Amino acid sequence: MTEIAETEHWIESSDGRLHARSWTPAVLRSQQPIILFHDSLGCIMLWRDFPQQLARSLGRRVIAYDRLGFGRSNARNDLLTQDFIASEAKDFVPLLCEQLSIREFVACGHSVGGGMAVETGARFGERCRAVITIAAQAFVEDRTLQGIRIAQQEFKSAETFARLAKYHGAKADWVLHAWIDTWLDPARAGWTLDAALESLPCPVLAIHGDRDEYGSEAHPRRIAAGRGPVYIMPDTGPVPHREHPALVIKAIEDFLA
Repeated sequence: MTEIAETEHWIESSDGRLHARSWTPAVLRSQQPIILFHDSLGCIMLWRDFPQQLARSLGRRVIAYDRLGFGRSNARNDLLTQDFIASEAKDFVPLLCEQLSIREFVACGHSVGGGMAVETGARFGERCRAVITIAAQAFVEDRTLQGIRIAQQEFKSAETFARLAKYHGAKADWVLHAWIDTWLDPARAGWTLDAALESLPCPVLAIHGDRDEYGSEAHPRRIAAGRGPVYIMPDTGPVPHREHPALVIKAIEDFLA
């Protein structure tokens, strides 16, 4: 079995430090790493062993980081602006690339992280060789908002909230409100990924579960339209890489090949 070296990194920014981690195979088959963007309640730890599996299967370095305010990165107290998805690609990804000496790469994101992968691809041009989205949203859909409202009620349970705090510590309340308040704000109703998708120069793979309560199949079809394959996974919910990791990795491997 291929040996994987796991390394911790700290990315300096004017707003605070970001925690990052990389998984590097002993033998690299590609010099283009994969950058992982987590979801609205996510962090490095919630990727579990997916980055390590991905690095081993693809023979590529895999890099994940906690966005500011999440996981082990520094806390933030400001409200997210409605352009926070595009801002991530503009404000933080360049620092990640600069401080970890990343030139060309593949952007891969889960849920809102998929939108950040698209925005990163659009901003970085030919440096981003491919974009992969997993259960991403491309616009504001009633199904997405309804799923968030249901989750909002579930997080009133101390036990459910404690599971979030396990990964984000004292930042958990901010993380939860950053998700719920931002998406349920009426000002978000007109948001789409369309502008970024139109300027995206690289191929796209859009992966989506057919039982995803946060988004219909309209999202991956819009994301991949004319840009690459759509993979609708049967009997799969909003976290395909945890539900069926081997299938997701195989789809990514075939796409990048």
